[in-house]
Amino acid sequence: MSHTSTRVHAEHFQYLAERTSGDDTFLTELKAAAAQEGIPAIWVAPEQNSFLAILLRLIGAKEVVEVGTLAGYSAIGMARALPKDGRLRTIELSPKHAKFARDWVAKSDVSEVVQVLEGSGRELLPTFADNSVDAVFLDADKAGYPGYITEAMRFVRPGGLIMADNAFAFGQLFDENPTDPEVSAVKAFNDFIPTVKNLEAVIVPMGDGVWVGVKTE
Repeated sequence: MSHTSTRVHAEHFQYLAERTSGDDTFLTELKAAAAQEGIPAIWVAPEQNSFLAILLRLIGAKEVVEVGTLAGYSAIGMARALPKDGRLRTIELSPKHAKFARDWVAKSDVSEVVQVLEGSGRELLPTFADNSVDAVFLDADKAGYPGYITEAMRFVRPGGLIMADNAFAFGQLFDENPTDPEVSAVKAFNDFIPTVKNLEAVIVPMGDGVWVGVKTE
C-alpha cells in the first residue's frame, strides 16, 4: 500500500467522468436551452452533480440550501436525492437566471421540492433558522464565501454538510497572472476554511475542486 498521494492529472478527471452516470435527457435539454438563452455554461460537472447527490443521500438530507442557482442544473440534481417531503431552497441574484431556473424546475420531476429564491445570499441567508438545514452548497460570489460560511455554521445542523465549489479557482489556482478576477477571493477562502471552528473539511479533486465539510458541533 502506498503512503504517498497519487498525483492527479487531467487523465484522471476524464477517467472518473467516463465512469460516472452522466446527464439524463431532461438535464441535457436544460443545458442546451440555457446556452440558447445566453446563460454561461459554468454549472458543476455531471460527475460532481452525482457526487453531491450521493452525499445528500448518505446523511438523509431533507433541507438543503444552495447559493447560486444559475440555470437550476445542480439544484435539480441535488433535489432528486431528497425525499418527497424535502425542500431545496436555491438563491439567485440574477432575475434572468432565476426566471429560467423556475421555468425548468416547474417542468422537472422535483417541482414540488425546489424553491428558487431571487435575491442575494447576503440578505437571505440570515433569515434561515438556527440548526434548521441539513446541507448547504455555495456556488456564487466567491468574495462572499467567508460570510456565507459564517452564516452556514449557524443554520446548518451539527453533522450537516457544508460544501463550496471552485476551490481550484477555475483552473487558475497556481497561475502567476490569473485572468479571472475572482481567483484571489478563492485563494483567500481556501486559506480561511481551515480556521473555521467546528468545521472539518477537505477539498475533493472533482470538477473545479469542491470543498466538503461537516459541522462537528
